Amino acid sequence: MGLRIAVFGQAPFGREITEGLERAGHSVAGVYAPPDRGRPDPLAQLAEERGWRLFRYPRFRRKGKAIAEIVEEYRSLGAELNVLPFTTVILPPEIIDAPEHGSLCFHPSLLPAHRGGAALAWQIILGARETGVTVFKVDEGVDEGPIVVQRGGVEIGSTDTAASLYFEKLYPMGVEAMLEAVQAVAEGRVEPRPQPEEGVSFQGLVTDEVARIDWSRRAGEIDRLIRGCDPQPGAFAEIEGGPEIRLFDSRFVADESDARPGSALGFEEGRLLLAARGGKLSVGKLRVGAGKKMPASECGLAADARLC
Repeated sequence: MGLRIAVFGQAPFGREITEGLERAGHSVAGVYAPPDRGRPDPLAQLAEERGWRLFRYPRFRRKGKAIAEIVEEYRSLGAELNVLPFTTVILPPEIIDAPEHGSLCFHPSLLPAHRGGAALAWQIILGARETGVTVFKVDEGVDEGPIVVQRGGVEIGSTDTAASLYFEKLYPMGVEAMLEAVQAVAEGRVEPRPQPEEGVSFQGLVTDEVARIDWSRRAGEIDRLIRGCDPQPGAFAEIEGGPEIRLFDSRFVADESDARPGSALGFEEGRLLLAARGGKLSVGKLRVGAGKKMPASECGLAADARLC
């Protein structure tokens, strides 16, 4: 039996899940996607292609259209379930709790570990070795609702970035888990289980305050910070006497140098080598100042530069 579903999401992930819902026989009552910022959003494009009702609110608060109007508009859809495959906005309880079957949300970690809006980055930064995905029923807490589907066993590799962890490992697993959860709801097979009280953690967003490199930290920690902040916002330092520089595509090298941490040690196979405590960092890409991200060997950085 198909459900009437309202989708709140964006990006290719949101589009692929919504296409899967349609193939499974569910009807899409409406799609909520954020306004475009540059490239057209793939989920919004799908809604336009299918002729589904499409709403483009940047937030669900008292700016622009009054919240009461938005809620009333939503209720007119007659949704039986909300699906949140990739949403960065906070939905009011009048929408979250309205459908008969509530709301299902995707999260890229093994909840209750790494709650919050930057779970991918923090798992790498904090040195987690294994991860997975969770689909849970949304409640009033932040990523605290009961678990519907959870899949794990995903290794976080020593060269994984937030991008590679998501796109190469968790993305396909997440699509399958979300579609499985919706089908279980449709067939009346859902038995949500409360999240364990042990292993709970929450991390905030990865801001520039987090992304600034502290050269007193050990090389392995800095390597994880760079990879966790890749592609956004980019871990950064300053070139001594020069502009800010953001580092991407990092590799930890166990060979230690006597040079001051942050000192450039030259280039090796097109990658910048940097001294750090307890090892070296091999960096493949850089962004200097307001410039574009580019291969380290092409950015014009002096081979003996110092970062601070």
